[in-house]
Amino acid sequence: LRRYTCSTTLYEGRPERHKQLLLDDDLIAPAARYHTHCLVPLVTTAIRLAKKMSEGGATAAIYGLIRDGQHEVCIPVLEAQLSIARKSRPALSLLGYCYYHAGYYDDAATVYESLSRLHPEQPAYKTYHVQSLFKKSAYTEATKLANEIDDPKQVARVANLKAAIAFDGDDTETCRAELEQHTEVEPSAVINLGCCLLKEARPEEARLVFTDAMHRLGYHAELAYNIALCYYRSKQFGPALKHLAEIIERGAREHPELFLSNKTERGVDCMNLAEVRSVGNSTVLKQTALIEAFNLKAAIEYAMKNPKGYHAALADMPPRSEEELDPVTLHNVALMLVDVNPVDSFHKLNFLLLSPSCPPETCGNLLMLYCKPEHAFYDLAADVLAANKRLVEKYLPRDTYDYVTALIMSHLSPEDAYLRLDILNNKHMESLRMLTRTIHGARAARDAEAVKQALLAYDDALELYVPILMSKAKIYWDIEHYNQVEQIFKAAAEHCSEHEAWRLNVAHVFFMQSLQTDEKYAEAIAYYEPIVRQHEPNLLECTAIVLANLCVAYIMTSQNEQAEELMRRIEQDEFDSEIVKLEARNFHLCIVNLVIGTLYCTKGNYAFGISRVMKSLEPFPKRLDSDTWFYAKRCFLSLIDQMTKRILSVGDETLEEINLFLDSVERHGKHVLTFFKQPSFDDVNGQTVSNEARVLKTAFLKLRGL
Repeated sequence: LRRYTCSTTLYEGRPERHKQLLLDDDLIAPAARYHTHCLVPLVTTAIRLAKKMSEGGATAAIYGLIRDGQHEVCIPVLEAQLSIARKSRPALSLLGYCYYHAGYYDDAATVYESLSRLHPEQPAYKTYHVQSLFKKSAYTEATKLANEIDDPKQVARVANLKAAIAFDGDDTETCRAELEQHTEVEPSAVINLGCCLLKEARPEEARLVFTDAMHRLGYHAELAYNIALCYYRSKQFGPALKHLAEIIERGAREHPELFLSNKTERGVDCMNLAEVRSVGNSTVLKQTALIEAFNLKAAIEYAMKNPKGYHAALADMPPRSEEELDPVTLHNVALMLVDVNPVDSFHKLNFLLLSPSCPPETCGNLLMLYCKPEHAFYDLAADVLAANKRLVEKYLPRDTYDYVTALIMSHLSPEDAYLRLDILNNKHMESLRMLTRTIHGARAARDAEAVKQALLAYDDALELYVPILMSKAKIYWDIEHYNQVEQIFKAAAEHCSEHEAWRLNVAHVFFMQSLQTDEKYAEAIAYYEPIVRQHEPNLLECTAIVLANLCVAYIMTSQNEQAEELMRRIEQDEFDSEIVKLEARNFHLCIVNLVIGTLYCTKGNYAFGISRVMKSLEPFPKRLDSDTWFYAKRCFLSLIDQMTKRILSVGDETLEEINLFLDSVERHGKHVLTFFKQPSFDDVNGQTVSNEARVLKTAFLKLRGL
C-alpha cells in the first residue's frame, strides 16, 4: 500500500504578462522573441526584391515589405545598399527601423547612433537611439543620453522614455511624475499612467484610465487586454473573460490565417509543437494581442481551478514553434507540462531564469516545484536560491523565502524545519484571525463592498497558509506519527475545515490510523465520501487512491455492497472513456484492486488477495506497466517468503492460477521495463517485466515440488 504524503498547494503566482510601458511604436512592449530563420522563403523573397530593385522599384518594394511586416527580409538588402553608400541616410534610417522591429535592438542602437552623429540637425534620431538602448535594457546609458535631448518637439517622447526606464526599475514615483506632465497632449502617456497604477496594485484606478483611453482612441486589442488584466487583478473573472473573448473573436474574424493551424481543431497534442505550422511572431500577431489574451485566459482558468480550461487556452493560441515562444507562454507551458514531463518543465524554467525578460513568477515556481514531495529536489532548490540572489530579493516574498528554506532544511534537520514552519504557521494563523474580525466588522456595518474585499483577502491568505500547514504536518507523517498529524490538523480546523486539501489529508490520516488500530475507518469514510461525490458523474476525475482507500474502508467496516457498487461505477466510467478514446489507459480500477489485494495479503488472506492483484492487471496491454507491476510483484514475493518459511501453504488450484497469470505477464511484458525514467530500450540487461515473471514462476514451481 503506497503511503501517500500530505498534498501541498503549488504557489503559482500570477502567470499573466507584466506590462512594460508603451512607446510610440507599440501599445504593448514586445516580449523577447526567438527567431527561426526559414531560409527558402527568405531567399525567394530576397530574389524577388532584387528583381524589383533592378527594375527601378526599390523604394516601393522596400516599403511594401515593411508594410507587410517582413522586416527581416529587408535587412540583407539594405545592408547590401550600405556597402555601396555607407552614409546613405535613407538606407540607414530604414535599416535602423527594420532592426528595431525585428527585435535586433543592439544593431538598431548602433545604426541610430551613426545617424544622430551624421545628422545632428535631426534630433529624432537621438530619441530613436535612446529607445533602442531602452529595449536592450541599457538603462543607465539610455537615461544619460535622454537627458541630453532638449529639442521641444521631442520633449513628450523623451519624457515617455524616461518614464519607461523608471517603470522597469520599479521607480513608479518618478515614472508618474514624468507622465503626468504630458497626459493632456499624449494619449500614450495616459495609457502608461494606467500601467503605472497597475504596477502599484491599484487595478480599479488603472481600469478607469484604460477605459478613458479606449474612449479617446477607439478600440485597440492591447487596451482591451489591459482592461481585462485590471479585472483579473481585482478578482473579477467574469468581466475579464468577456473582454478576452472579444479580443479572441475579433482576432479570429479579422485574421483567420492565425488560426488555420489551430492545434485543438486538428486534434494534435497541444504541446507537440513540432507537428504544427508556425504563424511566427509577426507584427499582425502582436497587434491582435491574441497571445496575451490566451495567456491571461489560462491564468484565470487556473485561478478558477479548471485544469481543462487552462490547458485549452494554451492549446488554442496561434501556433508557434518552441523557439518562437515568448517568455510568458514558455513559462505557462512549463507549468502545464510539469505533471506529464517534469524534467522538460524544469529545463524550460531554468532557461527562463537566465533570460533578461524572465517572468517574475519563474523563480518562485521553480523553487516550489523542486520542493514538491514527489520531486524532493532540495539540493537543486538550494542551488537556485544561491545562484539567483538578485531575483530572489526582488521577486520572492519574505514568507515564501522562509517557507522554501524550511522545506530545504526538512530533509537534513526535521526538528529545525518544524520550528521554522511553526513560526510561519502562527504568523499566518494570526493574519487569518485578523481578517476574520475584519469580515465580521464589515458585516455588522452592512458594508457589502468591504465584505467582498475582506473575503477575497481571506481566501488569498488561506491559500498561502495551507501549504505551510501541510508541510508542518508532513514532518510527522514521514515518521508515521499519525496521532500528532491529526492534532495539527485539528488545531487548524477553525480556518481550514472547508478547504479541499485539508479535508483530503484529514481523510488520509484517519485511514492510516485505521490500518494500525482498525478504529477510524468510519471517520475516514465520512471525509472520503464527499470528495468522491464532488466528482460525479465521472469518477475518473477523482484521485485513484481516494477511491481505493474508500473501497478498503467500506470492506473493513463490512459494507461490501457499497464497495462493489463503487467498483462497478469505476469500471463503467473506464469503459465509457475507452469507447470515446480507444487508446486511453485508465488505472483507477487497477489501483483499487491492487490496494484491496495488498490489504488482504497483509492480513494473511493470500488466496483472495492474490486473486484481486491478478485481476487488477487485466487486460494486460492496458494495465501492465512499470508502476503497476512494481506493486503487484510485492504481493507475490510476500507469498513466496511465507511459503519458503513454511508459515503458509497454498492449494494447487491457486498455484495453477498464479502460473497461468505469470505466463500471461511474460507474454505481454517483453517490452515493459521494471524501472522508471529509462530514455530508451537499449542496454537494459534483461530488466523487463517478462524476465521477472519467469523468475517468479520458477520460484513457485520449486516451492510446489518441495
